[in-house]
Amino acid sequence: MADDAMLHEKLTNGAEFLGSKDYYQQNIPDHIPPNLNPAFQLRPYQLEAFGRFKYYMESYSSRPENTPTQSLFHMATGSGKTIIMAGLILYLYKQGYRNFLFFVNSTNIINKTRDNFLNSIASKYLFNEMVQINNQQIRIKEVDNFQASNSDDINIVFSTIQGLHIRLNTPRENSITYDDFESERIVLISDEAHHINAETKKIKELNQAEMLDLASWESTVNKIFHANAQNILLEFTATIDLTNEQIIEKYRDKIIFDYPLKSFRLDGYSKEVKVLQSEISLMKRALQAILLSQFRRKVFEKHGWLIKPVILFKSKMIKDSNAFFGEFISKIKNLSGDDLEKIKTNARLGSVLWRVFDYFEQHQISLENLAFELREDFSEDKCISVNSKDESEQKQIAVNTLEDADNEYRAVFAVDKLNEGWDVLNLFDIVRLYDTRDTKAGKPGQTTLSEAQLIGRGARYCPFRLNNEQPLYQRKYDILDDEKEHELKLCEELYYHSAYNPRYIQELHTALEEIGIKAKKSLQLRLALKPGFKDKIFYKTGFVFKNERVKYAREDVTGLNTYFVETAHKIPLFTGYSQSSTVFVFEQQHQSGKKQIDYFLKSFGSNVIKKALNQFPEYQFSNLKRLFPHLKSVSEFIASDHYLGKLKVEVEGTEAKVSNLTQDDKLYIAMRLLEKLSGQLQAENIDYKGTAEFKPYMVKDTFTDKTLNIVNDGDSDQEYGIAQSETTNQSLNLSLASKDWFAFNENYGTSEEKYLVKYIDKVIEKLKEKYSEVYLLRNERHLKLFNFNDGQVFEPDFVLFLIKNDAIPALHYQVFIEPKGSQLIKQDEWKRNFLMRLKSEHKIDQLWEDRNYIIWGMPFYNEAETKAEFEKEFSSILM
Repeated sequence: MADDAMLHEKLTNGAEFLGSKDYYQQNIPDHIPPNLNPAFQLRPYQLEAFGRFKYYMESYSSRPENTPTQSLFHMATGSGKTIIMAGLILYLYKQGYRNFLFFVNSTNIINKTRDNFLNSIASKYLFNEMVQINNQQIRIKEVDNFQASNSDDINIVFSTIQGLHIRLNTPRENSITYDDFESERIVLISDEAHHINAETKKIKELNQAEMLDLASWESTVNKIFHANAQNILLEFTATIDLTNEQIIEKYRDKIIFDYPLKSFRLDGYSKEVKVLQSEISLMKRALQAILLSQFRRKVFEKHGWLIKPVILFKSKMIKDSNAFFGEFISKIKNLSGDDLEKIKTNARLGSVLWRVFDYFEQHQISLENLAFELREDFSEDKCISVNSKDESEQKQIAVNTLEDADNEYRAVFAVDKLNEGWDVLNLFDIVRLYDTRDTKAGKPGQTTLSEAQLIGRGARYCPFRLNNEQPLYQRKYDILDDEKEHELKLCEELYYHSAYNPRYIQELHTALEEIGIKAKKSLQLRLALKPGFKDKIFYKTGFVFKNERVKYAREDVTGLNTYFVETAHKIPLFTGYSQSSTVFVFEQQHQSGKKQIDYFLKSFGSNVIKKALNQFPEYQFSNLKRLFPHLKSVSEFIASDHYLGKLKVEVEGTEAKVSNLTQDDKLYIAMRLLEKLSGQLQAENIDYKGTAEFKPYMVKDTFTDKTLNIVNDGDSDQEYGIAQSETTNQSLNLSLASKDWFAFNENYGTSEEKYLVKYIDKVIEKLKEKYSEVYLLRNERHLKLFNFNDGQVFEPDFVLFLIKNDAIPALHYQVFIEPKGSQLIKQDEWKRNFLMRLKSEHKIDQLWEDRNYIIWGMPFYNEAETKAEFEKEFSSILM
């Protein structure tokens, strides 16, 4: 990799050499997850961030030594930067850091963050009820300075950048001073870090005297950061300007993790953004928004979720916002069914508003009753205006806790008070109450860009699911069945309501593409089963087999893993021996007289083992009971041959030392062995398993017509979204219209998926010689399988059905095939392993006398890398 590559790029490429693209996710500090609030399920990219920082601090060979460490996390709005901060505080505490300075540009963000870090009853409190590190309970405290801070606590000073600058340069009694940073090593945490780069951005505009004399915010931060060589500066931002030359140079070797809004959206963690244009009055625009909002509330309730959708009414000027607030309250007080009827009359057939009114009608909700509901739900006491610079603390708390069950606000009126640091998931509508543009030279102006950033904030996904198979924090309804949009899809979308103004909308789309919340290429494609396939008896009466995911209660676990019990675990003791040698001169190396002796762990005595167990929270009995349901006591865990009783250690050291172990030696050995066992237990601690039993489902109910929402930002396979019959790549081009074995009308898949279809086309005549019927079906989220080991969801790309009617009984093969891009072969190895186990491990209750059903899986198909392996396995089908 080039020397001018960014640090995060080097780390990404380095993961391959470390063994896996998931290396960082799999190597996070063990004490972070159990000490964070269990309500916040850690996402893969958050684990990645932790693992990258750990690797950078402990193993990255190019990290500068004897100088303060500066690291930046560029992460999308809504991706959970504060949970990363909390986790890194826990990591650095274990590295010996006790004092943390959190600073940001806004008082509002300070108050919100203080609540999240310190208030254990707050809905967004970041830590577990009890924080325990090295078997010690840790307190998290706010302090004014670090001079009298407790060395056992996590001590945090909260400050704005401006307040920090003033406090340091005009010190007062008990206030933080520059001395704090010279005598103690400090971790500085900067949120919305782009604000401290004002000096960097304008450095070219300053003369030398100004540069030397500048007592700015950024120079204040730099001064305290460099006060101690062991200080650490952690910066977090969603909007760093990586087009600015000075910023790029400053952060080239500092950006640990780059997870922009585009990646956040592509991974499904954001709402999709829709723009609803209308040539109507501002009040009617507002009424449209409350209708959509009420529809969402009812759909959520229908599916068992008490989620309260919120609307933001955004004005350009405070006086306009205050005026519209009054008009809105007056209108709502007198809202009638006739008012709603006028909006319904103008709703275009098939539009989102038409679907909303159709839903109300289907569920027998009259417009008069709906108007009554809206008068109640959007009454004055459920609307809040936040425009003043001196808003009350109660209002600030209210707009930052809109998701709480006891917060009844449905509408927020504001200008720009909520543009930064506003963290709300249940915002579904933003109503633009002005029609101005500020384009410059054909590019979006600052107002449009700030509107796009506000939309980006509002696009945070509001979590819900209908069953445990669905992801909680990701979109689920991007693909449409039979052209019928799922009613919950609107609950995964943020609507931006504006006037009909094509030029403005184009500028807004450009701005949304720039920040990454909107794909540069987006289209809907129809995927339909061919009429000829639908006429087949196989389609009408055939079966496809799927397994299930079941809760794993570990009732079959009666002890430790046999392999772990039967392994002699090597534990070296420190011998105190040392030897010097001359570099580049060969010398005969003297042996240190090491000896190995085997011991059973239980021979060290129960007191030693209990003391060792007490060093690890995971060995508390409640935790052990969850892992081993049949365990009756800690004493049984120590003594029984099913648990620790048969564990053997091979102790290595000097003969005198290993033959005469002290109590401290025994404790040390026991702790090292239990630490190793802890990792094993963590790997085996799974909540679900995939069943070996596969059950039949009707093909006609499983495989249906769909509408695909294809998005491509230029990072995806460029074949994705292009019909196989229309691709200009001749090695992939294939007309599927006349291929009776390909069930759907087209293949819009990636290049590897198209190569697979070409391969089947090449061998189809051989298949037809052996089998009476051959059908290849694209699995576009039609069916899911579940990994045997942990219940992880897997949706193989293709299912090949092969029917041999001339056998007695008839044989029905169901073959799962997964084409795989080269960059994903290692990362998805668990999928390949699962596919290869299907043939020998699947179980089907054969209820039919005239036929047998058989399930197979194939190795990954990759034209360049795995085709030979695939063909070898596939040949067994052809023979």
